[in-house]
Amino acid sequence: MRIADKMGYNQVTGNLQKNRSDMSDLQNQAATQKRITKPSDDPSAAARVLNARTDERGSKQFVKNIDVARSFLEFTDQSLSELTESLTRAKELAIAQANDAGASPDTRRAVAAEVEQLYNQAVQIGNRKLGDRYIFGGYRTTKPPFDISGEYNGDDGSMSVQINKDAFVAMNVSGDKIFLGKGLGSDGLISSGGQVPRDTQELQQYQQKNLQQQQQIDQMKNQPVELRAPASVEGREQKPATSVEDPEQKGLNVLKSLKDFQIALTTNDKEEIQSAIDNMDQAITQVVNTRAQVGARVSSLNAATDSLQKSIVDSKTHASQLEDADLFGVVSDINKTDSTLKATLETSSKVTSMSLLDFLK
Repeated sequence: MRIADKMGYNQVTGNLQKNRSDMSDLQNQAATQKRITKPSDDPSAAARVLNARTDERGSKQFVKNIDVARSFLEFTDQSLSELTESLTRAKELAIAQANDAGASPDTRRAVAAEVEQLYNQAVQIGNRKLGDRYIFGGYRTTKPPFDISGEYNGDDGSMSVQINKDAFVAMNVSGDKIFLGKGLGSDGLISSGGQVPRDTQELQQYQQKNLQQQQQIDQMKNQPVELRAPASVEGREQKPATSVEDPEQKGLNVLKSLKDFQIALTTNDKEEIQSAIDNMDQAITQVVNTRAQVGARVSSLNAATDSLQKSIVDSKTHASQLEDADLFGVVSDINKTDSTLKATLETSSKVTSMSLLDFLK
């Protein structure tokens, strides 16, 4: 086959371009220390690197969510610790003033002033804020959940944060459960209340259902109590109904118990003062159980943080294995490519150095 001069020139030009392109790629890898700088370098590996980076960024966002929830829960635990100390002090006062041996009407009136301060302190704890949000108001975090009379103006919503894929943790405890004993189980623990709302639609459904239940309870309370005439049943008389119980009220109203204790001290009611001992005991247990559940949530957040930190390291390691260049290999390849390029230039110079005079010879 006859090799034309144009074919030789094209061959030389192609070899030079290939060698220079290889040298350019190797120099780029040496400068960036990355084997993959664009998807065309290795489409399959580039896709896996992007997935690893997406997982890494998602894990970092979960860690930020956990930090917010942990600070909220830790501040809640600190506030409940102060509430426990106040209730413990109220119990000590109730024990001291329960009998006439070490107490008198005058001392009880003096102690009532201290109990009033404990009540005000409990209300202030119920209105604690972290940043610009009230921690015990449920979803209503912009207004104080308790007024000075102990009325609750919040709701029983649980603000959930996503700490992992398909994993949510409530970062608050509503004040009606802690201070009013609403929604507590028979063991004094806060019930889960079903699945935590995960989007706007579920939240609206939850609030609508909660509003309907509250309206039903208010209607039951506002209905007049029917007094029946005593009827003889097997020789016994039936007692008329005198009250309607709130089906959701299974715990103790801590604020009301403190206020009743203050009134009992002011009026020198020894029976109510003795009852206050049991009430303070139940209130302390109620708060301590809540603190235990808050602590359990913090522990789960710490475990989730450790898992996420490991996931972040694994994602970085996986991406590094795919896209990082072997620096020693790159330097070796640069030397080989440089030698090849020099050899190509030397051999091609002999072919391309021919002129028209060479043909005329």
